[in-house]
Amino acid sequence: MREILPGVFLLPVPIPYPLKTVNLYLLKGKGEVALVDTALATRTAQGSLELYLAELGLCFQNVKTVLLTHHHPDHYGLAGFFEGLGARVYLHAEELGRGHRFWLTPEAFEEASWRLFLDHGTPEEALLGIRETMAKTRERVHPPKEPLALEDGAVLEVAGRRLRAIWTPGHADGHVAFYLEEEGVLLAGDALLDHVSPNVGLWAYTRENPLKDFLNSLRRLAELPVRVAHAGHFGPIGNVKGRAQELLAHHQERLQALLTYLEGPKTAWELSLLLFPQDLDAAGRRFAFAETLAHLEYLRAEGTVGREGPPYRYFRV
Repeated sequence: MREILPGVFLLPVPIPYPLKTVNLYLLKGKGEVALVDTALATRTAQGSLELYLAELGLCFQNVKTVLLTHHHPDHYGLAGFFEGLGARVYLHAEELGRGHRFWLTPEAFEEASWRLFLDHGTPEEALLGIRETMAKTRERVHPPKEPLALEDGAVLEVAGRRLRAIWTPGHADGHVAFYLEEEGVLLAGDALLDHVSPNVGLWAYTRENPLKDFLNSLRRLAELPVRVAHAGHFGPIGNVKGRAQELLAHHQERLQALLTYLEGPKTAWELSLLLFPQDLDAAGRRFAFAETLAHLEYLRAEGTVGREGPPYRYFRV
């Protein structure tokens, strides 16, 4: 645990994923306690969080406000737990009918989710592993029942701090960064990460062009007068504009790589194996597929590639 501003604490919580930990941010002041993100609903995460709170003389019931950057399980998994103890849970409005609904009512997108994989060339045996992985993940997510909707630009006064919600879609449709304008500090969630690129995936429940959203979000973040960004994983980012520009360049390189691979028609699954050739488990392959598909659909919207099918195969125009 580390105090990044007076009364604002960074809490790194273990998660069973390659990123190892997720950064939560606790705000304590004026008799109020707020938490930015909640970690995954595992015993390890809950125990770590309980110890951090105890160090500050707090318990779970003291957390009265939960601000969620987005619906991904490592940030959202314990949101329903805190809501059950009386906390107000805030989530961007764009998430309510999409990412939040994906966890709250799984049947709403189940058929469309598996059909998306099959229509884009995913082998049945690979899909079986992906389905097993998702079933395990659902056991680690406790969604809130009645989250409060946040809008872009909304200003919140919590725990003696003034935060502005900055809608930064792409990594998730309703991703929000929380901007402490007076301090020049951005709680960036996964909109920016220090030395890896946030996953940008197209899923059955997402907006149709998440990569376009993400690139626009990076350009928006690059223009904010931010002194430092504290992200959802890894360390702080001192040069927000520079990091945003690096990520913009990275995705341009990835788009160019896809065009190079499209010497003949290929499915998104086939292209994901070329774009991400490393040995990945089922969860990693799922993310690789969704990111490849997001890039392909960006290129299709730009008129650079076309597709035929289903099963869909992409080709250069």
